[in-house]
Amino acid sequence: MAFTRGLKLVAATAALLVATSISARAEAGWIVKSSAASVTETADRLVAAIENAGATVFARVDHAAGAKSIDADLADMTLVMFGNPKIGTPILQAAPSAGLDLPNRVLVWDDAGQTRVGYLDPAVLKQRHKVEGADAAFDVMAGALEKLTDAATN
Repeated sequence: MAFTRGLKLVAATAALLVATSISARAEAGWIVKSSAASVTETADRLVAAIENAGATVFARVDHAAGAKSIDADLADMTLVMFGNPKIGTPILQAAPSAGLDLPNRVLVWDDAGQTRVGYLDPAVLKQRHKVEGADAAFDVMAGALEKLTDAATN
């Protein structure tokens, strides 16, 4: 009987892993999505969505261009840093160490021919910095990141 329950648990776990690996999924605290567009086009869509939402793009880092500057090869990879003080400030007031992970960063990269978009799950940021309070800011951040990355990947 215990063996049967164990098999059911293994089967349920395997089904859950397969289901979560198909679309957006958490990997080591990341939310990862796929895009049918190129890295550049996906990053352009992300920047446009951020700006249309009224947030500020602080930086767009082309890691592949950096590698090329030292005659090294690197698959296309762009980091977009952005934020909105209305969302980030309450978090930073509650836990200044969260400034290590804010403003938000979204990485867009070529994964063996498939464009991926990934970002730190806000729940992980909250846990990592032991933020007490600022729950509303984390809820807004999670929703914004989901909408912005959906706009970039669809």
